[in-house]
Amino acid sequence: MLQKNVIRLINEQINKEFFSAYLYLEMSNYYYSRNLNGFGNWFKVQAQEERDHAMLFLTYLQNNGDKVVLEAIAAPAKKYSDFRAPLADALDHERFVTASIYAIYEEASLEKDFRTIEFLSWFIKEQGEEEKNTENLIQKYDLFGSDAKGLYLLDGELGTRIYSPPSLII
Repeated sequence: MLQKNVIRLINEQINKEFFSAYLYLEMSNYYYSRNLNGFGNWFKVQAQEERDHAMLFLTYLQNNGDKVVLEAIAAPAKKYSDFRAPLADALDHERFVTASIYAIYEEASLEKDFRTIEFLSWFIKEQGEEEKNTENLIQKYDLFGSDAKGLYLLDGELGTRIYSPPSLII
């Protein structure tokens, strides 16, 4: 049986992951509305990943016989004035999510909840990848985004990203 604090933090994480999906859909919409469909695609795929992360946390609680508490998901409030701003916000958000997962890991460690520690190991690795992918995207944008042809080519590259569901077994 999971400890109450771990259950509470995981329930909060479910909400954060669903909010992340909303946030990335909002970013996707921003780019689609400006005819940067590749950027829109990149963030749509990101939203799908976040939705599945929420479902993995939800299923983990269910599989352990614990109650899932779904909360209201706030609408993203950011308005963007340039193409780079959502990229920087995405990186900040990924770092926020990483810190949140670390907090669950820390609490599980204090409780000697080895099952949850093992479960979270995949997310810790995943967050490292999420941050690195977003950092790489920002670097590419900084290199090529100020040139119309470069932006066009980068947008085309981002349009090729496809969604691959996580292979985590819980």
